[in-house]
Amino acid sequence: MWPNRIYASHPSAAFRIDARIPRLYIAHGRMTYNESRPRMFPGPRLSILFSAAIILLCSAPNVRCLPQNAPGNTPSASPTQPGIDVLEGMNFAPLQGKHVGVITNQTGVDSQGRRTIDVLAHADGVKLVAIFSPEHGIAGKVDAKVENATDPATGLPVFSLYGDTRTPTDEMLKGIDALVFDLQDAGVRFYTYTSTMGYSMEAAAKHKIPFFVLDRPNPLGGERIEGPMLDKGRISFTGYFSMPIVYGMTLGELARMFNAENKTNAELHVVAMKNWRRSETYDQTGMKWIPPSPNLRTVGEDFIYPGIETLQPGGISVGRGTDTPFELFGAPWIQADPLLKNMEARNIPGARFSATTFTPTAGPFSGELCNGVKIEVTERSTFVAIRVALEAADALHRLYPDRFDITKLTMLMGSAATVDALVNYVPPVEIISSWSPDLAKFKIMSAKYYLYE
Repeated sequence: MWPNRIYASHPSAAFRIDARIPRLYIAHGRMTYNESRPRMFPGPRLSILFSAAIILLCSAPNVRCLPQNAPGNTPSASPTQPGIDVLEGMNFAPLQGKHVGVITNQTGVDSQGRRTIDVLAHADGVKLVAIFSPEHGIAGKVDAKVENATDPATGLPVFSLYGDTRTPTDEMLKGIDALVFDLQDAGVRFYTYTSTMGYSMEAAAKHKIPFFVLDRPNPLGGERIEGPMLDKGRISFTGYFSMPIVYGMTLGELARMFNAENKTNAELHVVAMKNWRRSETYDQTGMKWIPPSPNLRTVGEDFIYPGIETLQPGGISVGRGTDTPFELFGAPWIQADPLLKNMEARNIPGARFSATTFTPTAGPFSGELCNGVKIEVTERSTFVAIRVALEAADALHRLYPDRFDITKLTMLMGSAATVDALVNYVPPVEIISSWSPDLAKFKIMSAKYYLYE
């Protein structure tokens, strides 16, 4: 039987026992997920008994205990520590004696700025033997097919998972007995790092190789759940699992969900973060933002990206290659002023619009002067990127029905019903309301796999 471990624990200070019992992850055999149970033992009267219980649990052979956030606390002044830092603090115990392959890129660094590649390469008792890179390559600078390469610092092969294959092959996995995943995600369904993780976990399960996820924050926080569910018949590399566009989970939590719901049955180990709460966005973590891809340069752009990116398949530039990608959209055939007036009349919460011109250097209309609208987020708490995208799509569909191909939005929106509603001029607020039952079900299901309060 294989353990399915979460390397995390709980501080004694400000410790709310009844909330924490479900989070103590005890691996007896292959446990696909640790399901939350109803709260027990309300009140402080049994604190001594629970303290003893915690000591017994943490001394059990299959329980790993490491500091993590306590519920009820205000956000910690301490910076969030990603999974690689926690692994370092464990002296790499889970990887001792193993030949390791690591799936990573430029975002895989510890709190000192050291590459996860270099950290593992110099870890006592660990033998790093191979590196795997996702879309955009090991340095995150390629906006095309990625070729295999060699890492100059270590001399190790870098196998591309965005080239001839998107899944580690049998040959790539030869001699590997632990596969480590350390990437910073965007928190968006069609961002392909989640698919790379899912495909790699499937390959690890096939070869009975333990799969370790070194967890990192969801840049958008762990509370936003927005957009339509992906149609089950549209599973692809830009949609690995039927979930909303914005799903409010970390990669470690997603791995747990994928492993259980898809019945992947990988020997999954998640090295949880320290000092992260679901309410925290990336710029509240104290961690340095490293762009995970060439056009996702700031956390602010990541808040707009889940919506505006869905417009591109319809024949719209979203500003790739400009100084502010995803903060604007347009095309050579758009007249900026009528589009601006249409967008302003929609009174979209948390957003301000202005007319603009720009010349993208990548994507649709590369090298051509485009007219369009610039988006400014004025209040994150009320800004909903998918709402902006639906309103923009509706405006373009009404103003330029012969130029803007609204039917192509299904590619990233992932919902035929949503696009059909847009085609038939259903108001965006009604479309959003129609998602509520499915989103409520997803929230209940996904919460079973949460690692953080």
